Amino acid sequence: MSPPEPYLGEVSRTPVRHHILSVLVENKAGVLARIAGLFARRGFNIYSLAVAPAESHARFSRVTIVVDAESAPLEQIVGQLDKLVNVVAITDLAPRDAVERELLLATLPLGDENRSAMLDTITRAGAAIVDVGPTSVTVMLAGTPAACDELEAALEGFTEVELHRTGRVALPRLA
Repeated sequence: MSPPEPYLGEVSRTPVRHHILSVLVENKAGVLARIAGLFARRGFNIYSLAVAPAESHARFSRVTIVVDAESAPLEQIVGQLDKLVNVVAITDLAPRDAVERELLLATLPLGDENRSAMLDTITRAGAAIVDVGPTSVTVMLAGTPAACDELEAALEGFTEVELHRTGRVALPRLA
């Protein structure tokens, strides 16, 4: 099986090449530190990292790592990960063969002069308002990385109070 093509996209207006690795690990103390340490020691660049319990088993966690394909050959990264004791399985996901999602939260100032434009931007992006305060509003978008990129760019016209993105999670597409 040949390795999947890396993600060819635009993030922060800089073309990037990424591979998505879905790593099933034993849910034990220090596993994430060992994975991060492996990347740091080898000089591999992690673009995004997300970890959560896998399925309904508290015994395992799924680590989704988006790796900068320019920092090291994919085979070397997978080989080094496979040597870690608590790694159970590694799946290299091609973006066209995966369902990817990311969460974006942004808190924006709420004023009469920008209310209409802000609501229009939020609605067009498919985002939702999740919290409203006296002077600000928090919006959320759970979508593809490209959709989050587009909303982030659209929100640049509003003075952001704060913006945070979770990083990608991905699973293989169903056949």
